[in-house]
Amino acid sequence: MEMKMKRSKQKGFTLIELMIVVAIIGVLSAIAVPAYKNYVTKSEVASSVATLKSIITPAELYYQENGSFPASDSDLNEVGVGNASIKSGTLSIGSDNKSIELTIDSISGAKAVISRDSNTGWSCSVTGLGSLSAAAPSSCPHS
Repeated sequence: MEMKMKRSKQKGFTLIELMIVVAIIGVLSAIAVPAYKNYVTKSEVASSVATLKSIITPAELYYQENGSFPASDSDLNEVGVGNASIKSGTLSIGSDNKSIELTIDSISGAKAVISRDSNTGWSCSVTGLGSLSAAAPSSCPHS
């Protein structure tokens, strides 16, 4: 009787196959994580700008009723706008007493600013983004 050696089929993955999968996952994550961080930054800036732009109407109402720009945060509270209602940052009156600033908590040093000019009306800008200046929306450019 002749015995034939039967070769059994391999089950599972080889080490090389697993290493290739790990390398592919590493490359994909190296591309995806920075793109995701930029997306999150852009959405946080856009949200802060939208929040700040929603304050234009109450601030203009204050200006029309009092003949002057709000001089302090408590003046904004009179028209229903205050830090308690803002979730994305801290609201303050600009040092020129003609602007309202929203410090964006999630981005160190970043501020969204709306300013009122009696000739041109309201304007918007974002400051302090540094290398993230592309995150500023086109309607509110980085300066």
